[in-house]
Amino acid sequence: MKDVTRRDFLIGTGLFSAGMLLSKVFQIDLATPVQAKMKAQKWPWPYEKLDPEKTAEMAYNEWYRIFCGGAVISSIFSQLAEKIGEPYASFPIDAFIIQEGGLAGWGTLCGSLNGAAVVANCICGPRTSGSHAGHIITTNLMDWYSNTSLPIYKPKNPKANKDHIVQTMSNSPLCHISVGKWMKASGFALASPERKDRCARITASVAYKLVEMLNAWKDGKFHEEVKWSPAGMFGITAQQNCAECHGSNIPEAPKMKK
Repeated sequence: MKDVTRRDFLIGTGLFSAGMLLSKVFQIDLATPVQAKMKAQKWPWPYEKLDPEKTAEMAYNEWYRIFCGGAVISSIFSQLAEKIGEPYASFPIDAFIIQEGGLAGWGTLCGSLNGAAVVANCICGPRTSGSHAGHIITTNLMDWYSNTSLPIYKPKNPKANKDHIVQTMSNSPLCHISVGKWMKASGFALASPERKDRCARITASVAYKLVEMLNAWKDGKFHEEVKWSPAGMFGITAQQNCAECHGSNIPEAPKMKK
């Protein structure tokens, strides 16, 4: 073992003390990667109540950088990284740009709902942790999204003509239906600045609603509003309004053999 002189020891302890002092003064999280990982595996994650208005504005602006799913995650986790540190500080937010356009442009579940589901299940804990709060918040948020005229949020500095951002009800959490109905009602194409701004406002609206739900959960006042049966009335995981798209050609799931 290398001999440690009194001078080396004092220098080492001095640097350690200075580091601890700086971490307290500037709120720097000195957690090692191993410690950060351990924090990330404990459910629920630490949460401090956020301002829905501030969060929505952040989500709106972040949409123009990492689009819907990533913007919802960024608007919440970046604030919590500043307030709390880990496990939020090392969360790979930008990786969730993949949720754009209903996941890599496939038009499936709206990216803002995808991002919100990640946030709710990280903060409240997944079902494997024994908590159903994240699952319930996600379900309620999807129902709200489907049955609300959106977008609701109005940004401080809109990036497109605000008079052309009409509200539509999707009756679905799916990206291509939500966007498609808005395009039909507004007359604007997919690549138009107005459609992009509409989706940025949708993202902000979802982030706002999600923070309201998380704040209520933090206060112990969140209650399940939607009773959802995974198998539904058709014997398969699906929405309950299949006829809107499928008409009389709704596929029938095979019955369980006795």
